[in-house]
Amino acid sequence: MTDIPAAAASPTPATPQPAVSPSIPAGTSTAPSPVPGQGGAPAHGGAGTADTDLVAAAVAAAGRGMVDREVVAEVVALCAVAGEHLLVVGAPGTAKSEAVRRVAGQLGGRYFEYLLGRFTEPNELFGPVDLRRLREGRVEFETGGMLPEADIAFLDEVFLGSTAVLNTLLGLLNERVFRRGGTVLASPLRVCVGAANHLPEDPELAAFADRFLARLFVEPVADARLEELLEAGHRPAPAPVSLPPAGGAAPHGAPGRPADLLGALDRLAAAARACDLTEVTPAVATALRRLRAAGVPVSDRRAVRSQRLVAAAAVLDGRDRATTRDLWVLPLIAPTADAQALARDTLADLIEKSANHNLVHAAEEMSRSAHARAERLARSAAALLAEHGALPGGPDSRLRLEGVLREIDAGFDPDDLPAVLAGVRADLVVAVSPT
Repeated sequence: MTDIPAAAASPTPATPQPAVSPSIPAGTSTAPSPVPGQGGAPAHGGAGTADTDLVAAAVAAAGRGMVDREVVAEVVALCAVAGEHLLVVGAPGTAKSEAVRRVAGQLGGRYFEYLLGRFTEPNELFGPVDLRRLREGRVEFETGGMLPEADIAFLDEVFLGSTAVLNTLLGLLNERVFRRGGTVLASPLRVCVGAANHLPEDPELAAFADRFLARLFVEPVADARLEELLEAGHRPAPAPVSLPPAGGAAPHGAPGRPADLLGALDRLAAAARACDLTEVTPAVATALRRLRAAGVPVSDRRAVRSQRLVAAAAVLDGRDRATTRDLWVLPLIAPTADAQALARDTLADLIEKSANHNLVHAAEEMSRSAHARAERLARSAAALLAEHGALPGGPDSRLRLEGVLREIDAGFDPDDLPAVLAGVRADLVVAVSPT
């Protein structure tokens, strides 16, 4: 494995943290009922609907209460189903780690988090030497509770790791196998999220950075949403989504059992591997040629693996066959924020009909398409209507409903309103009308 030089100085390493997720009251998915073949509903059979709904509900719960970070939560789930890793780049204090913790807490399983630094020792991530084996003359490692046995991992300041750390990480991320000394362990890692304040300038780190197929670039919350951010800071953190009791549905009002959705995630990942890409392969090839011609660097490895994101998007949209509706994921493989903006412009005509019924924020952010915006507005409206119907009517609730209604009317011609919005707009009008 190629050596990677140590990066510049770093903060003091953190300690491993359990998957404790701050929490929003869990609930079922708030997405509107799909119309077959329209508005993002599966037009043909797909992966298990129950699994898709469970994961979608968990991701929605993780994103709820996080201002302008829903995209991070959704792309973590997308990458977990695709079997790829995610790099999140943004200034300190932009809730990168919080978003990942919430998703991990909702999905269940073993979670590992660490802040890397120049002096981080490999045993801080991978586990200490097994002293009992050492007495027998064998160098093996105790990996319990450490990164090699994690289902979801978050590595902050990921490019600041030492040569020894990054070299070991290369094999673990790429092959899902931990090799050190006499220890060889198949890792259950579904997704590793790396975070950094900025991309590394050292070209020798490129091989390591390339292991993170998807990239997200986050900015501080816009001034216009500061009130919303301050309100969210006072809310309690989310509880994990609950599943019905093993024997069937829970009685009304009875608590379900805590959710561990890794089984659902794995079934969706298997469905993604079996997803039919025949229809969309020519469009993907065209998109990749355009990106390269525009100067967006796309290695052969990233080109091939981009299909995994396309397949995962289709499966999380409830389909077993990918279409051009799923091409919104392609800007995610562009390596920098400027390159992603260029990718969106270059692929505008190919992704103009992109959308996803369950990853509404990510699909809209990456495609900027009217179809994706319609899906997001329909979902937001359905969630607000559900809250409005369950609570006594108040001015705050009505103002939020009016805000969504204004956004729908400003963005869409009434004579050409997407089917996914027609019904929910009528419900909004009724809800805000004086009684």
